Amino acid sequence: MKIFEFFRSLWGNPFFYWTAVSLLRLFIAAILGGIIGFEREHSHRPAGFRTHILVAVGSALVMFTSVFMFERYQGLTNLDPARLGAQVISGIGFLGAGTILREGFSVKGLTTAASLWATSCIGLAVGLGFYAGAFVATIVIYITLNALKRIIKVGNAAKAIYIEVEDANKVSASLSDIIRKCGGSLASLELLYSDNTVTKFKNKSRLILKATVYSTTDGTMDLIRDTVLAVDGVTDLYID
Repeated sequence: MKIFEFFRSLWGNPFFYWTAVSLLRLFIAAILGGIIGFEREHSHRPAGFRTHILVAVGSALVMFTSVFMFERYQGLTNLDPARLGAQVISGIGFLGAGTILREGFSVKGLTTAASLWATSCIGLAVGLGFYAGAFVATIVIYITLNALKRIIKVGNAAKAIYIEVEDANKVSASLSDIIRKCGGSLASLELLYSDNTVTKFKNKSRLILKATVYSTTDGTMDLIRDTVLAVDGVTDLYID
């Protein structure tokens, strides 16, 4: 009974209350951010386990600090508890932009940037005490990043097609339509140089287009190869 009264008195102490709640919320934010970060780390993305934890914990701390200020100075000044959180949502865009890379005609890192933004929102929810929403969002995001990626790839075999061209702009403009009409799907298109990247071509001065293509049948790649080779400006092609 005395122990119960002791903890009850501690919980009534403002310093102990805010300390305990802050530890709980920051710990939960670290776990939820780590779950998403683990998937990104496992996928070898630029923003991984530690980055997502830091984003979640930082966002939770900002939101919790805003709530603390609102409770402490309520009635003394006009404070908007959502103001600091709004700055996190917009400011995280700078961090996400650092994960987006442009390589030739393709752009990589958009999914990781989106996961960082979503992780910051999870941190804000935890900092506010909206645990249910944070847990559900974490599950949905993890399924989206992990399970849905596998579903998309089921029945699709990705192949890299290296195309030696005379004019990259002319060929790339029609390449997507050609691949689609042949039954394939163009996932990405990059501009390479044969002297630095591809050694299968004898002419080192030509430009190389690297197309990542998904197809559902074995004959699709053969049809794509024959069709692309017939395009004006294409001098050679091989499928990796």
